[in-house]
Amino acid sequence: MDERGDSDFEREEEDESTSNVLKDRFRLSVISIAEAEGKKNNMEISEQVMGCISDLAFKFSEQLAKDLELFAQHAGRKSVNIDDVILSAHRNEHLASSLRFFSSELKGKEPQSEKKRKKTSKKEDKTPSGVLHIS
Repeated sequence: MDERGDSDFEREEEDESTSNVLKDRFRLSVISIAEAEGKKNNMEISEQVMGCISDLAFKFSEQLAKDLELFAQHAGRKSVNIDDVILSAHRNEHLASSLRFFSSELKGKEPQSEKKRKKTSKKEDKTPSGVLHIS
């Protein structure tokens, strides 16, 4: 095998290792949340159920990430924004409305940036706003 083949193989192993670490951390977080919610509601959750929930949540997160990426690409963007997240929740109206509310709160907290006004020509300045010129 040449050096390029070795580095591709090593890169794939490293990517898989990183993916496994992320999956394990995600699983631990889900289990921690499930245990906390169980205690709060005076319920006991079996390890099998917690494992199943964490696997489902991870698969859901993977699919959500793919959907968000596709929404952004469809809009001609390279990054995901809040509108993509809201769009992903279109089947769950309660979640979508919560996300819209959260989005509007975030926008309200952002400092207002002054938008640059588009320069108009002198001819456009003299034209009444109700008149439309077709060239």
